[in-house]
Amino acid sequence: MQIEQIYTGCLAQGAYYITSNGEAAIIDPLRETQPYLDRLERDKVKLKYVFETHFHADFVSGHVDLSEKTGAPIVYGPNANPEFDAIIATDGQEFKIGKITIKVLHTPGHTMESSTFLLIDENGKKHAIFSGDTLFIGDVGRPDLAQKAASMTQEQLAGILFHSLRDKVMTLPDDVIVYPAHGAGSACGKNMSKETVSTIGNQKETNYALRADMTEAEFIKEVTDGLLPPPAYFGMNVAMNKQGYESFDSVLNHGMKEINIKDFEVVAEDTGALILDSRNDHQFAKGHIPQSINIGIDGSFALWVGELIADVKQPILLVTELGQEEETVTRLSRVGFDNIVGHLEGGFDSWKKAGKEIDTVKRITADEFEKEVKIGESKVLDIRKESEYLAEHLEDAYLRPLANINDWIETINPKEHFYMHCGGGYRSMIAASILQARGFRNFTEIEGGFATIKKTKLPKTDFVCQSKMPK
Repeated sequence: MQIEQIYTGCLAQGAYYITSNGEAAIIDPLRETQPYLDRLERDKVKLKYVFETHFHADFVSGHVDLSEKTGAPIVYGPNANPEFDAIIATDGQEFKIGKITIKVLHTPGHTMESSTFLLIDENGKKHAIFSGDTLFIGDVGRPDLAQKAASMTQEQLAGILFHSLRDKVMTLPDDVIVYPAHGAGSACGKNMSKETVSTIGNQKETNYALRADMTEAEFIKEVTDGLLPPPAYFGMNVAMNKQGYESFDSVLNHGMKEINIKDFEVVAEDTGALILDSRNDHQFAKGHIPQSINIGIDGSFALWVGELIADVKQPILLVTELGQEEETVTRLSRVGFDNIVGHLEGGFDSWKKAGKEIDTVKRITADEFEKEVKIGESKVLDIRKESEYLAEHLEDAYLRPLANINDWIETINPKEHFYMHCGGGYRSMIAASILQARGFRNFTEIEGGFATIKKTKLPKTDFVCQSKMPK
């Protein structure tokens, strides 16, 4: 028996590849299927099942393409109603893969079809669970994403999750390994650990939601407290996972289409495409196509695309670092952004060499910022998350999270200058590109963000460890 966690940091997502005696199963696969097909061929095993823990909201699964290319059926737990052929398992139903068994444990609460898959080894020992979004390391799945579909409140779903965890998961032996679908950085929970593997016993001791003395009312209150609104693209990803989608191969072919300098502006105008520049923040600051939006491929690219470009059907034209075209298209497809018209042939350098108009971002170092800023007089916007801001921030800085930019941008006085920073420069450059695309030029962005500001003598609030902050 072999179990491999295939973890994708950009999405904070874990897929699982399991083999036994010439057969394989894949749980919650990523959108692009070729890496799985290559692995199956290399290991000389046959894919028997594609298991889905639930209809994912934060990414588009590769289940449909993978099933079509291998003939392996897709398996969901009870209550699932996909618009394609799939096995809808009953609670407790078992599936054989070589010498091991996968048992379906219906664990609703995050969604009503959510199921946990229990792996029983060839000796009959309960070895591991693949918990999807039911149980994370340090947290449990948020119960507010399926309210509309389930015709329930988040409190009702949280109550169902309470019983799923205590009746199905916490009754398992303490040495059973826990393999979740997500880790820290995912919007599917609020307190996930950076660790991506644990045990039932460890989670009983450390996970706030699994306290032995916790009442159902306490669970509901703690799990629902402090939930931020889910990104707008979540509902659209659920629909794609439930209804099916255009094949990844087709999406990649569209995205890999080269568009020359002469045609690029015409195509942008004709299609209404958003120009997405995936180069790093340093390159973008020095020069970019006017009105383009910067979300760097070297950061949490897919998550921020989903957070800020609300409509997955939005036409997109790409400007990438040379050689990163395929990776960029792939990452966009993982969160359902399939309408990629093509990419600029030769990248930004070709645009610049052609003498086309370029734009820049006014960016200064932390040392320059220290000399310029007047604490208490100058306006400073901190666009990090609230938890980062509360842990430590520059005195008199205003909290304006990047995720909420479409709200706070309306409050900006275009005649009032302000400084802006994030943690390291990645998010503040995203914000800068959005601001400039909407006509705002009255700001200065800080290179290196708060990480470099901390090294200056500018006054800051006392540091509070985020792990010790109240939930």
